[in-house]
Amino acid sequence: MSENNNEQPLQPSIMVPLDDLDKVSDDDIDKVDTLAQELATIRQSAKRIAIIGSRNLAITHQQIIETLTTSLVMQGNTIITSGGSSGTNAAAIRGAMKANPEKLKVILPQTIGQQPSDVQDQLIGVPNIIEHPDRAMMTLTDASRICNREIIDECQQLICFLSHTSNTLHKAVDFAEESHKVVTVFYLD
Repeated sequence: MSENNNEQPLQPSIMVPLDDLDKVSDDDIDKVDTLAQELATIRQSAKRIAIIGSRNLAITHQQIIETLTTSLVMQGNTIITSGGSSGTNAAAIRGAMKANPEKLKVILPQTIGQQPSDVQDQLIGVPNIIEHPDRAMMTLTDASRICNREIIDECQQLICFLSHTSNTLHKAVDFAEESHKVVTVFYLD
């Protein structure tokens, strides 16, 4: 018999291979950097937020977007959107103009003169409008694709309102994710 009765029976040991832990691939570093960048963006108090989406929206959806945009601007964020007489862009413009017109940037796919008269009327008083006369001869669809990319390039976060069949907007969301933007998507169907 042993004099020391307090001895514990030996526990089986677990071997952890350390050689795998010492290797970090470039992909892992990029993923960590991207995650850290996205986290820093989320934590920022004032961001550049792009709001784009469908033109065909119910009035209740437009009211929600307008209220959201007003709140975002009141928190100090800058809103970047495109022109539009109805739908997402128009609601975003109305919401930002209510809160602080200086915190609104509207990037048009073409020129103000190429916009319908109701869009031109809505843009009166917007202090920061970017026009693209170089796209005057393009179709509106092609100019809009380029415009969406330009809007996304300028933002830190994208909020997009779309349906599942919106190919152009899905491509914009994909581009934003590839560009490591914080992306929030609201499906309307």
